[in-house]
Amino acid sequence: MQTTSKLLMIRPARFAYNEETAKNNFFQRDYGDYADDGINGEDGGNEGKGGDVGNWANGGYGGNDGDGSNRGAGIDKARQETVAEKALVEFDAFVELLRRNDVDVTVVQDTLEPWTPDSLFPNNWFSSHLSGELVLYPMFAENRRQERKPHVLELLRGKMNHRKVVDLTSWEEEGQFLEGTGSMVFDRRRRKAYCCRSPRSSERVLADFCARMRYDAVAFDAFDVEGRPLYHTNIMMEVGTQVAVVCLDSIKEANQRERVAAELTAAGKVIVELSIGQLTQFAGNMLEVKSRNGHPFMVMSAAARDSLTSSQERTISTYNKILSTDLHTIETYGGGSARCMLAEIFH
Repeated sequence: MQTTSKLLMIRPARFAYNEETAKNNFFQRDYGDYADDGINGEDGGNEGKGGDVGNWANGGYGGNDGDGSNRGAGIDKARQETVAEKALVEFDAFVELLRRNDVDVTVVQDTLEPWTPDSLFPNNWFSSHLSGELVLYPMFAENRRQERKPHVLELLRGKMNHRKVVDLTSWEEEGQFLEGTGSMVFDRRRRKAYCCRSPRSSERVLADFCARMRYDAVAFDAFDVEGRPLYHTNIMMEVGTQVAVVCLDSIKEANQRERVAAELTAAGKVIVELSIGQLTQFAGNMLEVKSRNGHPFMVMSAAARDSLTSSQERTISTYNKILSTDLHTIETYGGGSARCMLAEIFH
């Protein structure tokens, strides 16, 4: 079974820009780096550019604007609070959209302690499998490792009936990472794990996962418009039941590009090719889900949908009803979109 009607979503206690993940997620924007978002201080300025978000996590607010002063403290504080509030509005609207279309969504409220700014992206630290396994993954950012909270694990192992835990987190001690269905895009029917190598996606951990879970790896290298490695595979591809959406142009090595295309063709997928420019609008970060009655949907952000050509949208819509929602704040400051927020549950 490629898709599921059961999803887990984590409602953030306090969403924020995460400095630790920004080291290699070039889709993120710092508070001061991105002014055209409708989130400004009282004077509409950006004096707080470069403020230390980490202070906010400890109950304070960073206001160092680069010259040692604190002129931007009030603006930073207002922006951070507004970003967190807007993210909640976007999150709740997303849940409502899915439930209105009869998708079975379990929402778990995050806790303030320990503070985890990226908690609304749970698909990175675990994956669920029809055979009953719950796989736990090694995370690049130290503060993201704290997302593996007891109340979520208890739900996954108890009510959601995952009988076996496959724990890969010890790889963190060796500085090797594999961030779940961010790092890997599964063709569950053919047991293929597509993975673009990056600082967050180690081929050694990928091999470990594949050996334990009986998958075959399809590893490659993919890059953004400026030639930087894409931090996650699910930024540039999605494999659905009948449709595969992929940015083949981001794979520079011809042999790798041809292999990915050949694997998707062998699987009988209708391929929708994205441009590298469309990746900046999170067009690759979509997910196929279904309703309780089996009706298929392709879920994406409003920005992703707006970036599609009429031909691309028509092809996807032939096989899946498109569900889209505004995730502008989450995309801007979190560097992730619709797919990142959805943890599939198979049991």
